[in-house]
Amino acid sequence: MHDGDFTGRKGAALVAGGTGAIGAAIVRTLARRGSAVAFTYRSNESAAHDLTAELATEQVQVRSLRADLADEQDAAAAVRDTVEAFGGLHTLVYAAGPHVPMVHLSQVPPGRYREQLHTDALAFYNLAHPALTALRESGGNAVAVTTAATRRYPVRDGLSSGTKGAVEAVVRALAAEEGRYGVRFNCVGPGMLTDGIAARLISDGELNDDALAVTRRNIPLRRFGSAQDIAEAVVFLASDRAGFITGQHLSVDGGYSV
Repeated sequence: MHDGDFTGRKGAALVAGGTGAIGAAIVRTLARRGSAVAFTYRSNESAAHDLTAELATEQVQVRSLRADLADEQDAAAAVRDTVEAFGGLHTLVYAAGPHVPMVHLSQVPPGRYREQLHTDALAFYNLAHPALTALRESGGNAVAVTTAATRRYPVRDGLSSGTKGAVEAVVRALAAEEGRYGVRFNCVGPGMLTDGIAARLISDGELNDDALAVTRRNIPLRRFGSAQDIAEAVVFLASDRAGFITGQHLSVDGGYSV
């Protein structure tokens, strides 16, 4: 059962990056709270199918869309398809972005940095810009999943936080400009999680036991979060309960950025 935050909302939510750990948690949470949901995926068709099938058993409206958001036409088509299929767009969630290895910026050539800007910061803009008309019509909102690293910098995270910082700057700009139309823009900044990119860094050995122990000590709550922790924050910001909140960054990081 859902608590009905989105019951009666016209149109759907569009979640970019719905097959990642965080994206899938957001899709499930929105759907279970009364929203029709469309989500994009880039290549993981089996995960997209599994998520759609899982939620179909719960009598919720869910649709998957294959899209490379770094491609302007693909991103615009995802927005257009969602609006056409569901009759509107009330929420846009950007939870996409490629896996980012932890590496010192001295080891990141400009070409690699440009690629990251293209696949993440530009991808967000490719999606947000064509969504503005539909969001104005619905008095809707957008939430970008960024990183707590824009508040407190963990060494070797510049490739991620540099591009996520660009996303956050655009979110603030859009919050300032679109507020007059009743449209809200916010960010959620994940800290270390037991799933998602952090889990990959652990399994890849990029973070060993010593590094994990240090990381835990840097978190006041002394533990890592989960994808569901992020989803709860995203869905709150997307709901009417957050109707007077815009242009904000909410770090969900166990206190790391304190």
